[in-house]
Amino acid sequence: MTQAAETLPAASLLQLIWLASPALPVGGFSYSEVLEAAVDRAGVATESRASDWLADQLHLTLARGDLAVIAQAIPAWRKSNLTRIRQLNDWVLQTRETSELRLQAEQMGRSLLDWLRNHDGANADHIAACARMQPTYPVAFSLAASQTAAGTGDCMLAYAFGWAENMMQAALKSVPLGQSAGQRILARLSRDIPAAVEAALQLPDSERQAFSPMLAILSAQHETQYSRLFRS
Repeated sequence: MTQAAETLPAASLLQLIWLASPALPVGGFSYSEVLEAAVDRAGVATESRASDWLADQLHLTLARGDLAVIAQAIPAWRKSNLTRIRQLNDWVLQTRETSELRLQAEQMGRSLLDWLRNHDGANADHIAACARMQPTYPVAFSLAASQTAAGTGDCMLAYAFGWAENMMQAALKSVPLGQSAGQRILARLSRDIPAAVEAALQLPDSERQAFSPMLAILSAQHETQYSRLFRS
């Protein structure tokens, strides 16, 4: 991935930065992905606990789920293998363990597809095909990233960093934490992301998984949490 990053055309590098940006209008900032419930019910009330929680989430759920899907979806989009894309999208929909997590995947997928429709260079046929399958965010992101010259691993790094930045911002508001603490959390996640991406790239379909009972329980509790900042 290092070599690919060194030779990546400037336009593609900028596209990846753009896709990873919290300013991308897909609504990622409005979700805490259960972190808010973990603060309220699971004692994630310090910088170290929040850092550990997010690092575990990166390796145990993101790497084995969304990142593993993206590893397969980007090459599938580039080959116009729509059957494979639909299989991956169906897997994401079927393995979201609560209505909250499923609605997030669907809403962010729709929003990213809307952004792509107004984006120069977008493949109209792929966008139309994606729209017909109720796209989830990992699959829509894969479509957007597939239109760059970046390697699959570099696209996955961008996705993971965008997730990490949103989760760090959620920690600042939920715990709450100061900006310096947030940057330390982001630094730790950034160190862990390359290994998570490498693991996801090697994961076969038979080992892709979305088994995170504690996350599912807290997500269900977050849906009815009395006072909350984030969407459910």
